[in-house]
Amino acid sequence: MNIPTSLTNRDLRDEIRDYWSDRAATFDQDPGHKIAVGAERAAWMGLFRRHLGAAEGRRLLDLASGTGEIALLCHDLGYRVTGLDWAEPMLARARAKAAAAGVPVAFLQADAERTMLPAASQDVIVTRHLVWTLVDPQAAFAEWFRVLAPGGRLLVVDGDFVTRSFLGRLLARLAGPSHSRCGAELALRHASILSQVHFSRGARADTVAALLQEAGFREIRIDMRLAAIHRAQARDLGLAKSLLRRSEHRYAISATKAG
Repeated sequence: MNIPTSLTNRDLRDEIRDYWSDRAATFDQDPGHKIAVGAERAAWMGLFRRHLGAAEGRRLLDLASGTGEIALLCHDLGYRVTGLDWAEPMLARARAKAAAAGVPVAFLQADAERTMLPAASQDVIVTRHLVWTLVDPQAAFAEWFRVLAPGGRLLVVDGDFVTRSFLGRLLARLAGPSHSRCGAELALRHASILSQVHFSRGARADTVAALLQEAGFREIRIDMRLAAIHRAQARDLGLAKSLLRRSEHRYAISATKAG
């Protein structure tokens, strides 16, 4: 029997969890998700070192860790890493990668907006391409602030994947579907979710930074210097997608919780 959505306890967060669960099987096959060994991995490490400094065994939480690419990279940088994701199939792949590499990274299932982790339990929080999906960023940023220890650092890597210039729209048509392996049904679900999240019109860096400041973060720094990562990804992306990526409003934002 089909039960109308209005009569169930399901909400947008459940839709988001189920969508990424269904994406897990092919997630690493889309360029830009899996981090290639060599130049791309080095570029990501350079970005993290630029904003976070030396790891020195600090506790790091990778929010929306997906298949574990960022979590494993941060372990290799020298952090004590916990990965957290809402989609169990993503976590299954992350745990398999960690086991294969013999890496002691713990992966937990929870909503990034409601982590259920103890207060002041992490020294660093990192996210990649999470903020644009948030249902309630104000609540999420307050939660991340709570989980960080005094003096802790936050690094957000994200972008506005909605607003495009004329050139961007042309490149998007030439590049084709952004998630080519999804299929039509998943693409429709993606569009439906995007229309309902807080940043449905795009997550601009200045807007995200302002919300982080409201949540209590200080020393907020917007960094648009992602060219090294984009260059490293270019061979796998192809010309049109590589140019599209460079034309988009992509950024890193670092911030501090005062000690």
